[in-house]
Amino acid sequence: MTAPSFAEFLWVWNRTQNLTTPRHHRRIARWLEESWRAGRRDLLLMAFRSSGKSTIVGLFCAWLLLCIPDLRIMVLAADFALAKKMVRNVKRVIERHPLTKALKPARRDHWASDQFTVNRPSELRDPSMLAKGIGANVTGSRADVVICDDVEVPNTCDTAPKRADLRARLGEIEYVLVPGGLQLYVGTPHSFYTLYAREARLEAGEERPFLDGFERLELPLLGPDGRSAWPERFPDARIEAIRRRTGPNKFDSQMMLRPVNIAEGRLDPDRLRLYDAELDYREGNGRPVMFLDGRRLVSASCWWDPAYGAPGKGDSSVIAALFTDQDGGYWLHRIRYLAHDPALAEDEATQLCRQVAAFLREFHLPAVTVETNGIGRFLPGLLRRELAATATPCTVIEAHSRQAKDLRIIKAFDAPLAANAIAAHRSVWATPFIGEMREWQPGGKCRDDGLDAVSGCLLSEPVRLNRVAVTAARKDWRPGGGVLRAETEFDL
Repeated sequence: MTAPSFAEFLWVWNRTQNLTTPRHHRRIARWLEESWRAGRRDLLLMAFRSSGKSTIVGLFCAWLLLCIPDLRIMVLAADFALAKKMVRNVKRVIERHPLTKALKPARRDHWASDQFTVNRPSELRDPSMLAKGIGANVTGSRADVVICDDVEVPNTCDTAPKRADLRARLGEIEYVLVPGGLQLYVGTPHSFYTLYAREARLEAGEERPFLDGFERLELPLLGPDGRSAWPERFPDARIEAIRRRTGPNKFDSQMMLRPVNIAEGRLDPDRLRLYDAELDYREGNGRPVMFLDGRRLVSASCWWDPAYGAPGKGDSSVIAALFTDQDGGYWLHRIRYLAHDPALAEDEATQLCRQVAAFLREFHLPAVTVETNGIGRFLPGLLRRELAATATPCTVIEAHSRQAKDLRIIKAFDAPLAANAIAAHRSVWATPFIGEMREWQPGGKCRDDGLDAVSGCLLSEPVRLNRVAVTAARKDWRPGGGVLRAETEFDL
């Protein structure tokens, strides 16, 4: 018997369960079958929460086994219980669907809730379907289809180390999947740095998106016309209730599939203006002048928030340089996360001071402020020694911060960001600073070393107002004031 189309297989199942087949389910079914038959083997399905996407994918697995009983399918999920849930669901479909009952094996040991093997022509080592948590060992397994069902959840993506670990574990799929096998990711974005992003996150060290080249189907809850994709279950009143209850960021992430920071961070790096220009230093009439992107710079501030420790561990030692133009615009030109080399004979303080001295020379900075809280009180003297040794004309200013760091960051960033007054050089976007902005929350435990350094620069700069040309004469309020024109007969 020729296997039916997946859409027909889905319709028959829904009829046996007294269910209807919503329009977006039919669209998902057509896309999955067309992709399979066309040989597209790298797929990403994103659909709004509670859309039934995992249910449809489970039925798709049952249909694949009906068409090709020798297939081996592995389900990966954020935890084993979630993966087991999909396998158990497919097992029940095979038991109850009118077209798949012959696939059920006679032996009970082939019919477990976390893995099963259908009646198939070939004798294969791996089961027909297997559930695995993302942290499980998959070495030695082989699969023709790997379903990554909700591998990205808050518990696997809320910090940079967790995101890196998740990507590393997903990289093992290449060693499990047979040549020409299908990878299907199913989920919704839970972070701005989501696996499912269309664009590379430069600040996270990405050169291309993680799922670059994958065929995508995205089904947000609201279409371009503002109408619900599933009005029977999500009418307008319920949608507004969800939006109010969860907040705009979580609604955008989980229902509209937009990668945002669900934690609703206070600092939005999208308000930074990106630029590529470099400093233009000149001397004229015996006076030095400096321009940036065609604007004359009038002041500079440099802040060093020092830290010791092994590279990559603990607090970061960060230095930032910020310039101000004559119209009051801020230009965050460079920010560097300094690290010492433990293999060198020089102590780490000397290494850091030499890096700072080179930074000051490179950007013609007249002064640097060193935060002397904690270990910083020993560094100004060492830095002055390095500056003198290299004949670098730069003043070292010592500053002891007494205000809480969270308040200092809010005070520094709130007004300039709201006014879109901060421009950031492209190199800044390749540092951890942008990630710190997205994830920072007052009172949270996120990394903020770069934020602290830049906030020091911002607070060191005076507020400058744009120069406005006077185009209309002011009325003179003084008695007898004004201009008097006198006619005379003098011949001058």
